Amino acid sequence: MNRRHFLKAVTACSTSIMTSMAFGSVSARPVENYVFKAIPSSGEKIPAIGMGSFVNFNFVQDDDILKQRTELLGQFFELGGTLIDSSPMYGASEKNLGYCIDKLKARDKLFAASKVWTSSVDDGPSEIAASRQLWRINQFDLLQVHNLLSWEGHLEHLLDMKKQGGLRYVGVTTSHGRRHSELEQVMLNQPIDFVQATYNVIDREVEQRLLPIAREKGIAFIANRPFQRGVLIDWVKKHPLPEFARDLDCDNWASLLLKFIVSHPAVTCAIPATSRKDHLAENMQTMTGVLPDQKMRNQIVSHVASL
Repeated sequence: MNRRHFLKAVTACSTSIMTSMAFGSVSARPVENYVFKAIPSSGEKIPAIGMGSFVNFNFVQDDDILKQRTELLGQFFELGGTLIDSSPMYGASEKNLGYCIDKLKARDKLFAASKVWTSSVDDGPSEIAASRQLWRINQFDLLQVHNLLSWEGHLEHLLDMKKQGGLRYVGVTTSHGRRHSELEQVMLNQPIDFVQATYNVIDREVEQRLLPIAREKGIAFIANRPFQRGVLIDWVKKHPLPEFARDLDCDNWASLLLKFIVSHPAVTCAIPATSRKDHLAENMQTMTGVLPDQKMRNQIVSHVASL
């Protein structure tokens, strides 16, 4: 464990205490209930809620928005967050993230996850180098082949980067329920550390094959589109929160929906995206209190389906 990763671990312990205080009394939100999940290939533990950046950090230069997003990321770190996911596909997101992280001097708190996204395998290394400069970091924690694009060649390069010590973890992604059969074969046959795919209370196809394989093969799973890019959360908010949510220490729909996701034993992290501090606080509240067991998970599915 190098200095950066040691400091990150210490910070995680400290922020777990601050998070407990942020959501109520320390006795009501004990530190041991703060939800960390282990990365199977290393045993390193990361917070179960990260942050996506597809829309919320993709904006043209605007000082007021940059200031607000910097404050938002500051709150994310203060509430125990570490993993931020981005991609060259996401327009100006990497550039804006780099500015905010640099402004906050938060590199030691950051678990930086980005992607390689080019059909040309030869262009992969230069794209990765450009992303690293935009993030203003020395090294990515995780690089993923975005949406399986030219995955064979890119994966070979990423695995070599990891072997040479230039990268900590390697992954592959998909979304919107696409190409699950191909992703399954990658998981079964390639030495990857992470996989990322869509999973939420409505989109549950990954429960059939991908999540069991992730658990069997020791692959960390990142759940993207947890709110269906806002469609799901906007829909359920039209209805009262069910009474049983109180049993899970949830007072909002966001934390209930996210607890459904991260309570699956194969899920390592969910990456909701938001530009609002109040929504961020709801998302991070997921990591406190009680997680649903399988019976309660089934109840959440049935209730949402009945709305």
